[in-house]
Order: sequence, then structure tokens, then C-alpha cells
Amino acid sequence: MKIGVIGKPNVGKSTLFSALTQTDVPIADYPFTTVKPNVGIAYVRKRCPHAEFGIECNPRNAPCISGTRMLPVELIDVAGLVPGAHEGKGLGNKFLDDLRQADGFIIVIDASGKLDLEGNPAEGSDPLADVVFLKEEIYHWVAGIIKDGWVRAAKRLEIEKGSIEEELAKRVTGLGISASVVNKVINRFDLTKPEEWSDDDFMKLAEALWEESKPMIIAANKCDVASDENMDRIKSSGYPHMLVSAIAELTLKKAEKAGAIKGFEIITGDPRQRKGLEYIKERVIDRFGTTGVQECLEKLVFDMLDMIAVYPVENETKLCDKYGNTLPDAYLIRRGAIARDLAYLVHTDLGEKFIRAINCRTKRVVGADYPLEDGDIIKIIANK
Repeated sequence: MKIGVIGKPNVGKSTLFSALTQTDVPIADYPFTTVKPNVGIAYVRKRCPHAEFGIECNPRNAPCISGTRMLPVELIDVAGLVPGAHEGKGLGNKFLDDLRQADGFIIVIDASGKLDLEGNPAEGSDPLADVVFLKEEIYHWVAGIIKDGWVRAAKRLEIEKGSIEEELAKRVTGLGISASVVNKVINRFDLTKPEEWSDDDFMKLAEALWEESKPMIIAANKCDVASDENMDRIKSSGYPHMLVSAIAELTLKKAEKAGAIKGFEIITGDPRQRKGLEYIKERVIDRFGTTGVQECLEKLVFDMLDMIAVYPVENETKLCDKYGNTLPDAYLIRRGAIARDLAYLVHTDLGEKFIRAINCRTKRVVGADYPLEDGDIIKIIANK
């Protein structure tokens, strides 16, 4: 699973990325600090089943910390987007191409309203304008991909009695948009004469395809210095969002690693460090209860992408692999996935040679089309 971190320059994308992945990346107060996409691993949290069974786990791909399983998610922090990116302005072409990889997006905006649309210092800017222009740039880009050579293709479809849905699916498959999404979306529009589609038709189609397949959540960054008016507007906007302070999250993680804090208790003797940590406590933790960074990622993964955690094992009694590692692996998979999907996720051979599976909680044999549930522990049986 891949999540893109996007936004205009200088809003704190790389800071949020570093806070989630604990990876050092260039962070500075000028546009286009990020040129090549930064890639790292973040984690989302689920309760580990080991306590339920009264056993100790031996994780391999997803660490367990005090009974909480940390499931890996790949994060991609891409170059800042500016108005006109779909026409190549700024680092637009590179930015947009990096979008193809992700399953969902965190759109980082400047909740303080102190940056213009190109990421330069400005007072009184509208934070929600960031969301509007970012989405418009993406839709223009997707519409351009669909439109390229469309009239010629539409005439060929008319002669050959071809399928509009199949032609569209071919054009957007490289964006990670499935044929099933195309079929679902196309039925919303009265687009029976493809050779006559207008620019507005292409934009509406691009928006619907993207919104259906690529969930996006707003990370309203710099909430500690944002006005109440700005925060109220963001809260009432209707956009899925989370108020966050990426710099506070990154500072707290570094302080914890250095032994300057324990939990929420400040134990450093350095007066300057203490002052900074007291500011975070007063302006962020006491007001919002959290920096919002981890919650933002988990809201996207669990609520919007509707991912569940599943644990494949080889021994249904001991819940271990062939080496004796208990609950060794944990996978994120879309709700609605079936046992065979999990088999393919573990290894292609398991999917292709799937015979049956065992639900280790119920001890029941289940078939390839068994719908997986959150927390399932599954043994897959396949031909050797």
C-alpha cells in the first residue's frame, strides 16, 4: 500500500513525511525543497491478536509494541505542486507522474493562511484555496490523459462497435484506476456520443474517476498558529480532514529519542529545549489532545481506504509459520477481499495453486471466495 503526501511548496509536506517515517529529508522555508520524491515507511496501528490467545508473537514484517501491531505503509513525499502544473509549470510534470503510484493521498495545506498558492510568504491567504487548486490540477492532468487522441479513438469505436468503457480503462489503468471503477463511474453520465465530448465532460469524468479510486484527506498543518476562523472554515468545509502540527510531532519524536521527554513529561534540563516543548504542550497537546499526524494517516488508511489487518499462518493450532514464529506477518488488505486475494498477496504461487483455507479462530475450512474480516488469522492450503 502506497500513500502520497502532496501539497503546494512550503506547507510542511516533508516535515509530516519525516514525522511519520522518522526519515531525515531536506526541510526548508523555500519552494521546491523536495525535487525527487522521498520514499519511506510509516506505520498504522492495530491491536495484535497475540494477547487474545495468551501467546507471545514473533513479528517479521510488522512490529508489535506493547500489544499494538504496527503495520507498514509506504509513504511518498513528492515535489510541491503549483498552479499550472498540468501544463508543466514548476515541477508539475514530475509531480503529477509521481501520483500514479499511490492508493490514496494526504493533501497538506497551510492552515495559518500565510502562504500564497505558489508557496511564497503572504498574509490572509485562504487555506481551502489550496485544496481547490490542487484538485483542479490533478483533474486537468487526468482529463488530458483521457483526451489525448480521443476523437480518433471514438470514431474507431463507432465503426467497430467497440466499448467506451474498455477504451477508457486502457487510458487510465496506468493511473491505478481499475476497469471496475471505470464501469461504475461511466454510468453516472450521459456520455453516449464519445466523439462529441466537451472539455467539461472530460473534466467531470476525470474528477469522478479520481475521487472514486484515490481517497484524499486534508492535513490542515500549522494548526498551532492558525486562527480560529481558519480552523472553523476547515472544519465546516465538508472535506475529510485532520488538524495537525507536523513540526510538533517531529519535535516530540526527536525529543523522546533523545530522552528529553517521557510520555508527556518534560525531563530535559536544557532551558531552550524545555521552552520549545512547553510551547508544544500548551499550543498543541493541551488544545487538541494530539498533533493529529498519526491520526490523519490512520483515518485515510482505515476509514477512507477501508483497509483491514489479516494474519496468514502455516500452523492453525500454534498460529505460527514453519519456523515456529507466532503470528509472524500482518497484511493490510481492502475490506471485501477474499481468501484467494490474501494468498496472492503472500505469494503468487499460493494464489495460483490455492485449494482452501482455514479460519484459525473458528477452525472452519473456507473456500477461495471467503470474505476476509478484520483481524482474521488464516492458514492457506495450496498445491505444492
